[in-house]
Parts: sequence; C-alpha cells; structure tokens
Amino acid sequence: MTVAGDFYTDQARQCAQAAAESDLPMLREKYLNAGAAWEALARRETTIADARARRIAGEQAREQALLANRQD
Repeated sequence: MTVAGDFYTDQARQCAQAAAESDLPMLREKYLNAGAAWEALARRETTIADARARRIAGEQAREQALLANRQD
C-alpha cells in the first residue's frame, strides 16, 4: 500500500477505536461516519495505485517489445 493509503487506513482505525470508546451516540456516529470516509479514501488510493502499477507494467512491456523488434 502507498504511504497515503497507509495513512488513510490508520485514520479509519483510529476513528473506529474512538467510536467504540465513545459513550455519546452522536459522537459515536460522527466517528463512524469519519471512519467510513477514511476507508473510502483508502480503497480509492488502492485502486489508483493498482491502476498506476498496471499502466507502468504495460508501458514497460511495450518498450521491451519495441527494443526487441529493433534488434531483429
């Protein structure tokens, strides 16, 4: 996972812990909502990082194919 993804996941974990420790229903709801937002950011970051890795791998494969064709 990326640094940003790790940060988002950690924030979601902290919100879940704060929600579990909260005695006030509205505060608990606030932490649960914030945690859900952090989790969504973490999932989005993972999706973006995966797409970036696939794109880079594809670019490298094309470059290698071009080099191989030039050598022939």
